[in-house]
Amino acid sequence: MRLAIEIGPPGGWPSLPLLRHGRCRRDRGEHRRPILCEPVARRLLHEAIDNCRRSRPFELSAVVILPDHLHAIWQLPHGDADVSTRRSQIKSEFTRGWLASGGAEIGVSESRRQNRRRGVWQRRFWEHCLTDQYDFNRHLDYIHYNPVKHGDVACPHAWECSSFHRWAAADYYDRAWCCTCTANPTRPPDFKWAAPE
Repeated sequence: MRLAIEIGPPGGWPSLPLLRHGRCRRDRGEHRRPILCEPVARRLLHEAIDNCRRSRPFELSAVVILPDHLHAIWQLPHGDADVSTRRSQIKSEFTRGWLASGGAEIGVSESRRQNRRRGVWQRRFWEHCLTDQYDFNRHLDYIHYNPVKHGDVACPHAWECSSFHRWAAADYYDRAWCCTCTANPTRPPDFKWAAPE
């Protein structure tokens, strides 16, 4: 069941950023490192996000954590558009915790080291300010379908590290949305509009 949900932030849509491509560093073979679904990484990421939200508030409207990257929709306070500082704080705290817990990093050049860059996350991220309810809905679908798109599971409900479960419990999604587990599988959404990953 799809409900009409008014989710816009106070003051309008432009302060609702979609963050994509929060990726772990690639190794020399250009493969992303699949660390984010390890229990210690999930705990550290959760703590880093919670700590950031205490110092720089934002609502985490949607998130999916895949083994090597994550997607999220953040709702920032009215008049606040500082995504970069929040992203940097989360990545820095996660990296410190990851390395302290014995997690590995990819080697970095002397130049990167001098700029306090570690070999855990890629520098870049993709940000898009959601403009309206339609834009929100299609990005929400994109986030929740992403584990299926990458071949990690056959159905969105089968991926544990996703806000899909929270949205399904609120009756925004039918639990069987885009599910292939049933005898009547649904057609997957068309994401041709999305930027390539």
